[in-house]
Parts: sequence; C-alpha cells; structure tokens
Amino acid sequence: MSDSTEVFVEHRELLFSVVYGMLGTVADTEDVLQETFLSWASRSGGPVENERAYLVRIAVHQALARRAAIGRRKETYVGQWLPEPLVEEDGDPVVRAESYSMALLVVLETLTPLERAVFVLHEVFGYAHTEIAEILGRRPAAIRQLAHRAREHVHARRPRYRADPKVCREVTKRFLDAVVGGDLEALLRALAPDVTLWTDGGGKGPAWSPHPVHGRERVAKLFAAIHPRVLARLDVRHRRAGGDSAAVLFVDGSPLAVFVLDLTPYGDRVSRIYSITNPDKLPRIG
Repeated sequence: MSDSTEVFVEHRELLFSVVYGMLGTVADTEDVLQETFLSWASRSGGPVENERAYLVRIAVHQALARRAAIGRRKETYVGQWLPEPLVEEDGDPVVRAESYSMALLVVLETLTPLERAVFVLHEVFGYAHTEIAEILGRRPAAIRQLAHRAREHVHARRPRYRADPKVCREVTKRFLDAVVGGDLEALLRALAPDVTLWTDGGGKGPAWSPHPVHGRERVAKLFAAIHPRVLARLDVRHRRAGGDSAAVLFVDGSPLAVFVLDLTPYGDRVSRIYSITNPDKLPRIG
C-alpha cells in the first residue's frame, strides 16, 4: 500500500464511527469515507503534522455536506425513518460504533447537523471544544453553546436507563418467543403499558403503521395477527446492533427485519420496539 493508503486504513475505524454517528446510515458513511480517502490521497503540499486531525476534519465536513442529501431523501421517504442498524455477529473482532444505541441515534436525528457533529465529537469521542472549533472552523464559544444545546436536548429525550445486555437478550427472546408462538397473553405480559412501536419499511418491507403505535394492547394485537405461515418460516438470530442487543429475523435465509428493544427501568418489560424491515437497510446482514 502507498503511505497515504496506510495512514487512511489506520484511522478508518475511527472515521467510520464518527461519520456513522453523524449520518445514521452505513451506505452514506461508506460513501463519505471514499470521498475522504480521495481528498486525502490527492492532497498537495508537504507532510501533514497531525494526520488523524486532518482526516477527521475532512470526514466531518464531507458528512455535513451529505446530511443535506439525507434530509432531502427523508422528505419523500415512505412511512417512518429509522437509522440503519449496524449489525455485528457475536465474536466479531471489531465492534464498530458500539457507543450508539438505536434510541440515541433516533434522538440525534432531531438535532441540527452542526449540533449533531459537536455532540458526536465531544460526548462520544471526547474531543475538546477547542479541537472541535478547529475542525468546524467556528469559535470555541459557539461550539460550547452548540454542545450545551445538543446535550440538553439529547438528555431530555433518550432513555436514562440502559439494561444489562444479558437481561435485554433474555427479554428480547421472551418477547420473540411470544410473537412466533402467536401467544397474545405472553405478549401482553412482555410489554410495558405505554410501549411504543416504530416500524421502518420504507415502502419496501412490511410495516404495521406509517406512524408510531402506542399502547400495550394495540402493539400486542399487531404482532399476534402475523400469519402462522409467515411465523413458521422465521429464523431468529440474536446479534449486536451498535450498543444494543438485537434480534435479526430471517425468512428462507434472507433477512426480513432487525428488532431492537428498550426495556423499562426495572428491566422486566419492553418499553420501545424499533423494527427495521426496509431491505435497503438490511443488505449487509448475513
């Protein structure tokens, strides 16, 4: 490899995690990394003193430009839009973007692009406000204001409680056993009274509603109504999706859906269900 390629490969995982946190889609993240590499490899001038900082600056600015395109796509998106899950198999040597739960990614979508960039760099990767100011070409005072606004917004909206991964996996299994078994009573026991279901099918995959569904009875009845012939073909595999335990549903060897569940503070019931069935967001799952 050339020196430029070696340096880029050395920092690629960091760049991926930063950009994924800013964009929430794997395909757009990979496109931004390709643009970052081309900009890095074609630069002119002498040696770069801080290669890591230089690459992060390029990637962040490319990601900010890409946010506009994602925003335009979301305006015409069919139904609910959820971030693309970054699914890892058990035993993978590298866990990418492990700091991002689905709940956090959903909240990050409500920030402005600059607020999101500042939050990711400061809260997730520990960059100082002065460093972020250099990356974004802003004054440190402006960065501190963006960071404060983003932090307050995120903390007010994301769940304050993170269940133990083992407990989350056990509850997820109990919930999906009830779904596959068509057991309405077991579903009702597994769900919190105020549970909310989000479904992202993008007009291409199965989706129960174009809007979030609230309430235990409504959510349970939707899952209990799945046709037995579909349930008989399901193969459920437990994986990791960023910072979450997740379940991937396969039909005839192809991924049908990714489920990510948030639990109540006591960890015994499901409070939020994120279901991604858009096939465009599932191609990297094997």
